[in-house]
Amino acid sequence: MHSTIPELLAATVADSPESLWLITDDASWTFQQASLEVDRLAAGLAVMGVSQGDRVVVVARNEPRYVFVWLALMRLGAIQVPINPAGSETEFDGFVDQVRPRLVLTDADLDALERTTAGPVPEVNVSPDDLAVLIPTSGTTGRSKLVMQTHRAYAWAGESFGWWMQLTSEDRLMTSLPLFHINAPTYSVLGSIAARASLVLLPRFSGSDFIDAARRHGATEFNAIGAMLEILMRQPERPDDADNPLRLCYTGPSPTEQRQRQIEERFGFEIVCGYALSESPFGLIWRHGTRPFGTLGWPRQHPELGVVNEARVVNGELQLNNPTVMRGYFEMPDETASVLVEGWLHTGDLVEQNDDGSFTFVGRRKEVIRRRGENLSPVEVEACLESHPDVVEAAVIGVPSDMSEDEVKAFVIAGPNRSIDVEALYGHARKQLARFKVPRYFEVVSELPHTPTGRIAKHQLSTERNDQEVDCD
Repeated sequence: MHSTIPELLAATVADSPESLWLITDDASWTFQQASLEVDRLAAGLAVMGVSQGDRVVVVARNEPRYVFVWLALMRLGAIQVPINPAGSETEFDGFVDQVRPRLVLTDADLDALERTTAGPVPEVNVSPDDLAVLIPTSGTTGRSKLVMQTHRAYAWAGESFGWWMQLTSEDRLMTSLPLFHINAPTYSVLGSIAARASLVLLPRFSGSDFIDAARRHGATEFNAIGAMLEILMRQPERPDDADNPLRLCYTGPSPTEQRQRQIEERFGFEIVCGYALSESPFGLIWRHGTRPFGTLGWPRQHPELGVVNEARVVNGELQLNNPTVMRGYFEMPDETASVLVEGWLHTGDLVEQNDDGSFTFVGRRKEVIRRRGENLSPVEVEACLESHPDVVEAAVIGVPSDMSEDEVKAFVIAGPNRSIDVEALYGHARKQLARFKVPRYFEVVSELPHTPTGRIAKHQLSTERNDQEVDCD
């Protein structure tokens, strides 16, 4: 068992130094080669004044040196603050003002770092409870909430992911997810290190090239968030779609059983569903040998320590208690106190617990819409709309009503080479949903705003009436 990121990497390098690890279209590294690159960059960062406990903002693209710099910062005991490189200058300035970093590293700065003449790597004693990363997440106060996560949280998640997914050293993980959030670094990067498996790093997700990329690199596992699986399904069908090396996909929340079986049959891989969040990478997942379609599974546990994670439902909300729960939100004591109560993380996600102890996702507490005296979950409505063959993605929000409470509005995107007949879509929803859940307003859009984690940024969707909106009441 390893409880820090440097320990996890060192153990794998000692055990499998010549095994192939990181792979791109242009280059590859063994575990030993990657470790030497990490040490070289750690020494360079030390020359630039980075030491244990320093905060370092990293705003760079998905590429190998991002991985190496992150691991180098962990080697020094520094704290990474990963920023979306597609963000605005105003957002970037806000992060810098908020965290007051020792150093900011952009792509240009990484170029300069590679030219730095460095000496030996300082000896640093990194402990499991030391902060590793401040993860930006959505905020409502004008400042970003920065999740304070520890080495233990990242190392345990990486160590456990292979066990949760039943991976071996023969597997080859592939990720196109952003390295500036938690999924790719913990599950894919550290998960591949812990499993002694290879990792294919893609610069971005491309629906048209993703399966071909898996073929080029022999990838056997990938993680999907947001609409990735639906985007793959909306690509033109090919007779060789299932002729690929992929055997596993991890995703969440769960598709419907019908949709999951359709995806699995077309592409030939098995989907394992789960749930986690930046505030705790130990959430829920399907148990080995089970197929509880439509659910998020049971509490994730540790392969060596056994039961370390508890889950409960209080007033419909999922709460978690485990050693990977965040330390809090950086310099936001009130926000921290509102979600961390006596060791329990109040996730803000609404779930139902099933008779077998598994949990089914219902929606976000703050997104529940009150309409005609009833509460409805946008997630259920979105799933209904996305089950229509012409719709690739949908977002449902509450909008002001002249009567009382809210009305329901849906934003929908047409699939490739498709067009949306709003009246037909309305009829589709009427057949599947209770009347109070059916959207009154529809707007066909070409794209939807997303957060870095793949969630739809609903706070950016307008509740104001406009000429493109169709009233179906």
